[in-house]
Amino acid sequence: RSTLSSSSAASDVYKRQELDIVDTENKKVGKVEASSNVFEARVRDELVQRYVTMQLAARRGGNAATKQNKGELHGSNAKPWRQKGTGRARSGNTRSPVWRGGMTVFGPSPRSYAFSLSKKSKKIAIKSVLTERFKSQNISVVDSIVLEQPKTKDLAAILKKMSLPSKTLFIISEKNQNFQLAARNLPYTNVLLVDGLNVFDLLKHERIVCTKDALQKIEERLN
Repeated sequence: RSTLSSSSAASDVYKRQELDIVDTENKKVGKVEASSNVFEARVRDELVQRYVTMQLAARRGGNAATKQNKGELHGSNAKPWRQKGTGRARSGNTRSPVWRGGMTVFGPSPRSYAFSLSKKSKKIAIKSVLTERFKSQNISVVDSIVLEQPKTKDLAAILKKMSLPSKTLFIISEKNQNFQLAARNLPYTNVLLVDGLNVFDLLKHERIVCTKDALQKIEERLN
């Protein structure tokens, strides 16, 4: 499980660094400077935790339901026996909560657990995770990834050549059908568009690999 350190403070000053750009053969082909506003931001653990909670809450079904009023039950409105003289408790309806098969008092009903965060909070949370990944040297930049056919074995070979762990998240700037299809059969490797960038996926993977174009779009989105 990935965690974030709480050592960063508002007064921290990070030295601007450059990231190596490599190809799919893991050979260095250039450098790119990382934006200090995105990859050297203040780490806000509380917003990261809130963001993940928001994502998990949105996934909850909230479908638990019980019958809480007489209109939802089958049965007669007739009084089962007279009020007095039978020696039994007074009863006005067989759908009473105290009867077997009757309605439920204060039972669950379908609901949504989803809640939202402000756009500013979401950006800060994503920046916090990217900063932590950058500081721990778990972000790589690849020039481009081109697969002639959507074959999983070809992508697995690229992972091996680049010495990437199985839990790798590739971030791309635009749809790449062959690449995305090839990654589907790798259980811990995922491909994400910049537009879908989120904290849960960034934390879930050990290594983040983004294309040069994707890195630029991330900075444009978060700046």
